[in-house]
Amino acid sequence: MTRPRLLLIAAALAMPFAVAAPVAAFDASNPFAKQSPLPFQYPAFDKIKNEDFAPAFAEGMRVQALEIAAIANNPKPATFENTIVAMERSGQLLSRVSSVFGNLSGANTNETMQALDRDLAPKQAAHSDAIRLNPKLFARIKTLHDKRAKLGLDAESLYLLDRYNTDFVRAGARLSAADKDKLKAFNAELASLQTTFSQNVLKEANASALVVDTRAELAGMTEKAIDAAAAEATKRGLAGKFVVPVVNTSGQASLAVLTNRTTRQRLLDASLGRGSKGGDFDNRAIIVKLATLRAQRAALLGYPSHAAYVLEDQTARDTGAVNKLLGEFAKPAVANARKEAAEIQKVIDADKGGFQVAAQDWSFYSDKVRAARFNFDEAQLRPYFELNSVLTDGVFFAAGKLYGLSFKERKDLPVYDPDVRVFDVFDANGKQLAIFIADMYARGNKRGGAWMNAYVGQSRLLGTHPVIGNHLNIPKPSAGEPTLLTFDELRTLFHEFGHALHGMFSDVKYPRFSGTRVPRDFVEFPSQVNEMWAVWPEVLRNYAKHYQTGAPMPQELLDKVLAAKKFNEGFRTTEYLAASILDQRWHQVGVNNVPTDVLAFEAAALKEAGVDFGPVPTRYRSTYFSHVFSGGYSAGYYGYLWAEKLDADTVEWFKENGGLTRKNGDHFRKKLLSRGGTMDAMDMYRGFRGREAKIEPLLEKRGLTAN
Repeated sequence: MTRPRLLLIAAALAMPFAVAAPVAAFDASNPFAKQSPLPFQYPAFDKIKNEDFAPAFAEGMRVQALEIAAIANNPKPATFENTIVAMERSGQLLSRVSSVFGNLSGANTNETMQALDRDLAPKQAAHSDAIRLNPKLFARIKTLHDKRAKLGLDAESLYLLDRYNTDFVRAGARLSAADKDKLKAFNAELASLQTTFSQNVLKEANASALVVDTRAELAGMTEKAIDAAAAEATKRGLAGKFVVPVVNTSGQASLAVLTNRTTRQRLLDASLGRGSKGGDFDNRAIIVKLATLRAQRAALLGYPSHAAYVLEDQTARDTGAVNKLLGEFAKPAVANARKEAAEIQKVIDADKGGFQVAAQDWSFYSDKVRAARFNFDEAQLRPYFELNSVLTDGVFFAAGKLYGLSFKERKDLPVYDPDVRVFDVFDANGKQLAIFIADMYARGNKRGGAWMNAYVGQSRLLGTHPVIGNHLNIPKPSAGEPTLLTFDELRTLFHEFGHALHGMFSDVKYPRFSGTRVPRDFVEFPSQVNEMWAVWPEVLRNYAKHYQTGAPMPQELLDKVLAAKKFNEGFRTTEYLAASILDQRWHQVGVNNVPTDVLAFEAAALKEAGVDFGPVPTRYRSTYFSHVFSGGYSAGYYGYLWAEKLDADTVEWFKENGGLTRKNGDHFRKKLLSRGGTMDAMDMYRGFRGREAKIEPLLEKRGLTAN
């Protein structure tokens, strides 16, 4: 399953940072000193150096602190313009540097940036607190909020005022001075720990590679892949050996092809053991401290748990709703996974394997089951899924048909890595809409997973237009070889572009609402909808062509692909649910019952929820679960499934209304994609769909209707 993955949003990363003390004069030659002169304020990557970040942050902090002080201490009565709009305009220098730094920290980091990130984390928390806990500032916001009905504001402005009041209250604006000091301490320590967790995950992934002595141990991998493993070993000072890096999720792509069961076991063990083996990158103590601090902060703010605090501001609203959703899916998902395991066991027995299916066997033998049931395997698909063809003739083609978009690659804009591609995006009327950055390949200095971010967010108030990036971790082939995608990688590409469309279509006034700045359990909905076009016949026929001959994918193979869409769904649902349940269990604990043994707590939580099925490990173990322990998805990983209910219902709407048409695309864009966070998310959905979402399409999509 390509989902879930971490989503980075530049607007969220551009939160204010702390001002510790006045700094030396800011050098006007710093590339962040003024807006980038490039189109749409595209970052001048060729001018940005490591040493530019720290002084830009310092100056951005200083300037925004002065801006906020001027707003809070304004002797004139509070108005929407001199308070709320003024805050929306504040911190533009800081926004420029933090968006670029935050994005490159994920996509192209280095030791200098990592050190700066660790230094900035508590300052970010402190400055955010300095704003949200400023009593004079909150008094002005509250005054406006109390008389909001009499201000004559338009709908977006009225909602902005309401969100500011809510944001400040949830940030602790009503706490006593003493409790505010406690909150500040919690936030600073949490920020530091989250940064350390994230950096440990990246370092541990690089350190946890599988090392073998012979080519024979990697039997099943292609000769080119084995050569790449040899080259990786040489790069690491292990000449003569072979190294297979471990990436991201518990499952590893090579498990599907390795014929040596011992090698498969060693690879899976390396993956599952990340962050829990002792040493510098062990995350267990950090997890306990994070869970404790989050529980303490929630209690200080008046909530029984961190999850209760987080969910109050999501579309789910409370832990009961989330527990109900996950509980309803757990039993049928595991039942389906057990049926799939039984099918795999038949193949193992037929091969006289002499063992019971275990986690290291699933990918390898499920491909055999697929081959037997549908008479094809993944290897047959890849020659038809060449990266450039999928991107331009698939992803871009679908966007053209649905929304009238067109794309033109440009080579003149600077990039932070030679493999990064840049495209101008034009609307149906020929006017440029956005700039799109495509960063497709895995690198040692790039975190795992796939995500979208915004280097520049759209805002009519600031006159800014979207500069949007998509980031994947596709293994880069040897020089001269084509990049042939797996089906999951293909689906990921369509998924992330759904996020990109959400950012590019943004048509809002205020930065607070730009693009994907919506509740976390809603943000995955538009991206999941965009996945449907990956297998839409008209789109598939346009891009699924053999990379050597140009011949279209045979209809027979296409039919098998479509027929196999629900294959292995028990596994995919179960591994996802297990991770979602771990997230909730960690964050529903109260102050007095935070566990101290991470692995024991994890095992007990999975068993209690009924998803402790050995052949299907959780998609992420706690110790490398970056979404929830360092990213913005704490108590929110369930959101992919929550959003998928809306996605499945929306797919039905598209099918009922004629599918891939401009009329449908324009309706989806107008009612939902363009509106960012300007209104309640579920009201937005009802405005698009005309009713509440139904659960039946999701059950059908997941193949769970028979249980």
